[in-house]
Amino acid sequence: MKYFLSIPLITVFLIITSPLISHAQTDMDAIMMEKKQFCVGPMYSYNSWKNYWEGSLKRENLNLGTVSSQTFSLMGAYGVSGKLNLLFNVPYITTKASAGTLHGMKGIQDLSLYIKWMPVEKQWGPGTFSLYAIGGVSVPLTNYVADFLPLAIGLHSKTASARLMLDYQVGKIFVTGSATFVARENITIDRTSYYTEQIHLTNEVSMPDASNFNFRAGYRSSKLIAEAVLNKWTTLGGFDISRNNMPFPSNKMNATTIGANFKYVVTPNHKLSLVGGGNTTVAGRNVGQATNFYGSIFYILDFTHKTKKADQSGKTN
Repeated sequence: MKYFLSIPLITVFLIITSPLISHAQTDMDAIMMEKKQFCVGPMYSYNSWKNYWEGSLKRENLNLGTVSSQTFSLMGAYGVSGKLNLLFNVPYITTKASAGTLHGMKGIQDLSLYIKWMPVEKQWGPGTFSLYAIGGVSVPLTNYVADFLPLAIGLHSKTASARLMLDYQVGKIFVTGSATFVARENITIDRTSYYTEQIHLTNEVSMPDASNFNFRAGYRSSKLIAEAVLNKWTTLGGFDISRNNMPFPSNKMNATTIGANFKYVVTPNHKLSLVGGGNTTVAGRNVGQATNFYGSIFYILDFTHKTKKADQSGKTN
């Protein structure tokens, strides 16, 4: 019997919210855009795995070989104010397996939107303490197939997330920690029945919610940022892939990853930045032992100059 393993949801989330840094800020870091500044740019990410965990058993699948995905994303962040930012991400994903007969899939996945608020920033001891609250939603943009793991480009579930994040920086050394709860909406699949730990005579799949803990520390300056990252994703429910069986969208998918990220400001005006990094899965359950690399270029559009010119001329846009 052929057996398969899903691309873990944490991998999908890491692709969407890749830990970019500084002006290429995301919902996962302690960086804010200034008022009326818009940071935007493309990102490329490559993810692959050969070995995986079937429940707690680590194994490989010769019918699949190496499963890989490529993601091309457009990401952006806008500063409503220095304490309130809006973020978005739209990824296009392709998947493939190096062996066997399963065909890869491709398409636009989910639109992710976030509101990032920094209500507290104050001097505490020798450093600066900051508190962040982040809310987010994701919505599938196309009618892609979720019940085709491990080659599906996503799970086609609408999500809502709430995150609390703390950051402390002394000089140019910082540490950041965050905790997130992710609520997921049920999905429908192209079957009239399916089996988890019991038979379900329906095409609706109950998706378990999830939690995520993220810790990062490193060096942060206006020119260069380098950080180490530990991420732990836990599905709050679900079930294990049964022996030699296919995975399912509502499987328990747990993963712990470690990685590093870098950012370098290219231009003296700080408008052009290069970012890159990677991570690898060190522990998991019903997920691939995946390695991910990414790189991107970001540019800042400053709309404050236009506002100032309009004010000086007595005109408004």
